[in-house]
Amino acid sequence: MAFVFFIVFQCFLLHKKTHKPLVTNWPVLGMLPGLILQVPRIYDWITEVLEATDMTFCFKGPWLSGTDILATVDPANIQYILSSNFVNYPKGIESKKIFEVLGDSIFNVDSELWEDMRSSSHAIFSHQEFQKISVSTTISKLKQGLVPILENAIKKNILVDLQDLFRRFMFDTSSILMTGYDPKCLSIEMPKVEFGDAVDGAADGIFYRYVKPVFLWKLQYWLGVGVEKRMKSGLAVFDQLFEKIISAKREELKTHGTHDHDSKREAMGVLTYYMTVDTTKYKHLKPRNDKFIRDAILGFLIAGRDTISSSLTWFFWLLSKNPEAMTKVQQEINKKMPKFDPTDLDKLVYLHGAVCETLRLYSPLPFNQKSPAKPDVLPSGHRVDEDMKIVISTYALGRMRSVWGDDAEDFRPERWISDSGKSKHEPSYKFLAFNAGPRTCLGKKLTFLQMKIVAVEIIQNYDIKVVEGHKTQPVPSVLLRMQHGLKVTVTKI
Repeated sequence: MAFVFFIVFQCFLLHKKTHKPLVTNWPVLGMLPGLILQVPRIYDWITEVLEATDMTFCFKGPWLSGTDILATVDPANIQYILSSNFVNYPKGIESKKIFEVLGDSIFNVDSELWEDMRSSSHAIFSHQEFQKISVSTTISKLKQGLVPILENAIKKNILVDLQDLFRRFMFDTSSILMTGYDPKCLSIEMPKVEFGDAVDGAADGIFYRYVKPVFLWKLQYWLGVGVEKRMKSGLAVFDQLFEKIISAKREELKTHGTHDHDSKREAMGVLTYYMTVDTTKYKHLKPRNDKFIRDAILGFLIAGRDTISSSLTWFFWLLSKNPEAMTKVQQEINKKMPKFDPTDLDKLVYLHGAVCETLRLYSPLPFNQKSPAKPDVLPSGHRVDEDMKIVISTYALGRMRSVWGDDAEDFRPERWISDSGKSKHEPSYKFLAFNAGPRTCLGKKLTFLQMKIVAVEIIQNYDIKVVEGHKTQPVPSVLLRMQHGLKVTVTKI
């Protein structure tokens, strides 16, 4: 079988005249052989295919495998799917199977449960007191955790893996905000973080479930082999961690109770909030069900840890590749914010543009999946059926010349600044880093806040240089991270 696949791989060609990728649709195997060949560079390959096919492409999987995928980055399709015809494009049953690790988290459910999850989470994340706690927690962990590690690296003249550092930073910060528990993995000793390995294993496993027949990945999961072995191990880590956290919190509530005043509920912490949520208001939530609580909090924790740490990593890499942009960011910070004050962050227009450029080019969630509830025709003219997966490639969307211009692949913070010198807004169906429509990310404001707080502290005080020759290839996964981390040298400014 391996030999057959090898022969098929050699038949995958690029059209020499137009440079347009031609994906062969083989009998029985469909287009899977060509895709497997391109897995190491899957994000860029998908970008090339979509650029060559007018932004929408139908991938045919092996016969009877249920892996046909319609990939699109057409803004008209995106707006239609995520906004104007939202009701016909839920996550779907297949998505819930693929993302089983998230269970009944807000990112994985539909209908009335999603509506209750959305409404309840909006209540807490938009609450002024929660936002204040988020900022103070971020700053505290930055000053007491991240900065000492950078100072230690300077003192001992050692390299730092920024990706690992940011992931530890965001795990500690997000865990405090979500559960009230500080895992303290951001320390000079750099303890092993099982949670991080579990998330990576789950994210990589989910990626391969997109193109594997369901019976195959289910068999692998049952046998505990391949990437499904890591998925299974990851689930065990999540279950063990949350069993301890939820049990401790329930005991705490039993012993000390909680203030049940409406004005205080959103300030009590996310875990406590969901354990004591008002079920007369949110009928589909299950505060007494440990599995439901685990799913809800795990989803928020992964979103907080992995999306922001990924964005910060790519942000500093992009600035290292674009020294002129780095200089402009430094000059703006020194001029408009000589002393750190979170209320002044909105003054940093160029920094905001640099963050937006990072999210455009390296969205931490490179794919978005939907499934039509009933047959439909997209604005592009493509027909979709109930058994078809629709994948929106956020990574490819940010590189479409037809959407962003001929300089789409360039890092230009200026594209986010208006002629009057103010921050420029782009529609969500074009800039999809925070999703669009009713499922727009509730953590958008917090993401910008946390990224800017970290950026200002580091850029104002340290000179970060990526090690020469360091490779920054993305891992094929549903969470965008660097294969070999981001090794840098740190010096004091």
